[in-house]
Amino acid sequence: MTAPRATLLPRPRAAEVLPDRAGPRRPWATALRATACGAAVAGPVIALATGYASPPLIHFTVLASLLVAGALGWSAVRSWRGSPPLSPRLSGGVLLLAAVTGLMYHLVLVNHGGSPASALRGDPGTGAGWSTTVSLLLHTVTPLAVATDWLLLTAPRTLRLAHIPLWLSAPAAYLGLTLARGALLSPGTPARYPYPFLDVDTYGYTGVLTQALALGLLFAALGVLITAVDHLRPNVAGWFQHRRNRISPPAAGGLK
Repeated sequence: MTAPRATLLPRPRAAEVLPDRAGPRRPWATALRATACGAAVAGPVIALATGYASPPLIHFTVLASLLVAGALGWSAVRSWRGSPPLSPRLSGGVLLLAAVTGLMYHLVLVNHGGSPASALRGDPGTGAGWSTTVSLLLHTVTPLAVATDWLLLTAPRTLRLAHIPLWLSAPAAYLGLTLARGALLSPGTPARYPYPFLDVDTYGYTGVLTQALALGLLFAALGVLITAVDHLRPNVAGWFQHRRNRISPPAAGGLK
């Protein structure tokens, strides 16, 4: 007697195998990050549309806001998909960029360049209308949104001192590009150097590099402070997650 052959079930094709998400979707985190991303995008877009701080793309504030918007937007997508959060190497760098933008504006540029709305341009004057809106979005709303995202939506004790050199690479690259651009432009070109403390015609390369080194040390100290606060702050994101699971546990069955 011949033994019956085992019936083999057809193996699913690769296109039919759907990868599982890393975790549940986080709609509230998605909404907050998408809103923050919109605020970070709005500043540069309005600056481009109105000619504020012309040309706007040479200003650190505008470029930093675009980088922050990209990170927040991708973070919002990952929250919606239930994917793991951004690497602290990236999220910490975004936080440092936002902190530098806000603190440099409110502590240095406002006092150096005249009115608050004209500080982005690096020259004195009076700002009104769209100029005030752009300045508020770039220097206040976006940094506060990034800080709120960090404090409420990310887990603590993930940042490391070893990340700080990577975080400082963006300001260092901006300094190099700004000095190279200024060297290529003719003297007297408008906005040849976007910020007064980067003006080689006034301070020379030695003076500019000395000031840049001092700022770099301050940025590094700010990175150390952010890292220390990250290791001391409470786990607010975990508290929200724990509370949500208590209300609606993932393994809960249907109503009987």
